[in-house]
Amino acid sequence: MSNLLFIGRKEELASLDDLTHKKTSSLVALRGRRRIGKSRLIEEFARQRKNCRFLPFSGLVPSSTTTADSEREEFARQMSMNLGLHQIKADDWGNMFSYLAKETKKGKVVILFDEISWIGSKDSTFLGKLKNAWDLEFKKNAELIMVLCGSVSTWIEKNILGSTGFMGRFSLVLDLEELSIEESTQFLDQVGFCNSPYERCKILGVTGGVPRYLEEIKGNKLADENIKDLCFKRGGILFREFKDIFSDIFGHRSELYEKIARALVDGRKELNDIVKAIHLQKSGYLSGYLSDLVMSGFFKRDYVWNITGKTKPRLSYYRLSDNYLRFYLQYIEPSKKEIENGNFNNTALSTMPAFDSIMGLQFENLVLSNKKAIIKKLNISMEDVASDHPYFQRPQLRSKGCQIDYLIKLKSNILYVCEIKFLRNEVGIGVVNEMQEKISRLIRPKGFSVIPVLIHINGVNDSVINSNYFRIIDFSQIMSGI
Repeated sequence: MSNLLFIGRKEELASLDDLTHKKTSSLVALRGRRRIGKSRLIEEFARQRKNCRFLPFSGLVPSSTTTADSEREEFARQMSMNLGLHQIKADDWGNMFSYLAKETKKGKVVILFDEISWIGSKDSTFLGKLKNAWDLEFKKNAELIMVLCGSVSTWIEKNILGSTGFMGRFSLVLDLEELSIEESTQFLDQVGFCNSPYERCKILGVTGGVPRYLEEIKGNKLADENIKDLCFKRGGILFREFKDIFSDIFGHRSELYEKIARALVDGRKELNDIVKAIHLQKSGYLSGYLSDLVMSGFFKRDYVWNITGKTKPRLSYYRLSDNYLRFYLQYIEPSKKEIENGNFNNTALSTMPAFDSIMGLQFENLVLSNKKAIIKKLNISMEDVASDHPYFQRPQLRSKGCQIDYLIKLKSNILYVCEIKFLRNEVGIGVVNEMQEKISRLIRPKGFSVIPVLIHINGVNDSVINSNYFRIIDFSQIMSGI
């Protein structure tokens, strides 16, 4: 267990705690990307539950040598260790489940099957025997909570949540996302990284709110030094992480998923553009792969919606929403050979080509990952929001194209047009002209009001403030929970 204090996940812990007030056992499904802290959440929940036994089990990482027998043997080894008993036979899943159920038939117990797709995908009888064991044995203990957890959200969806065998048996389904910006800031405080909000946003622009990555931040180093250690050295965790993510989650299809991700490295794309980029025929399979990447938390799908709301959006764009994946593909992978040769050891990141502009894009993505905090800062009720996305207006014969970083439409026909700026220095008065040009291009019906919003991290010039043109949001206040 980590020595760091547990941060965040209040809603998830509250949902799990609600289960303890039932008079019956509970089956829980927990999904989320690699490194997001799924097992740590359940460990913390069990720790907070007084006089509770916590029994975690995890599958072997898939490899060419992993077999159904080796998965059973590893499960049996972990069961012997968790229960403090002699070596248990790994001959049959049904027998092992029965043994575990007998050892947990009384008292408060939390059983965690971590990376369940690894445990069970090699044996076609695994899920059926687990379902039978739950129905006939485990659920007899009214204080028992069993959690089926995994990074392969699509496998859980297809084989467990979408299975008729498990239908109606789940008390709770949780999808674990990145830590919020406020929680991520608290995490940085805990590891001793107490630098300026601008420095912190550099870190979070690379790591996002992924707890495992934030654990690696060193408080005695600046953001650029930390990023160099993590990303631009052969031994850095984020230099090695990309391949592991796709191979662990998508298995033998990992190369295809990587190819799709690379197609978005230069920005958002429509489905047809992705088809052209990866030289693959348009099919239901590709749509399914894209859905997998969205469900896994790596992609977002933004619809080009009509401001009037009279027609349903048909056109949509996919974009890389995971900050680490974006940074890796944009900046680390193109320099892979140089990194392996140690060419960046004595290079300042600030001198690297386009580093500032890429960090600006990463900051924009960080803001979009915390849209609820922006809406709250604008004193808008979520119930009043009709839609909120980045906005793309295609050029027409009589109108120019328009791209807005973030557009919030209220049911009362008010548009909040948000400009996101990440600069080393204060935002200057030129931003007013930029926004006026965007709004002039924006096609909107009569009766719609427009409110310009400026989101920044490193201050704005007095001339911008005195213009009274923008509603100004200092992102550092959101980071601090102000």
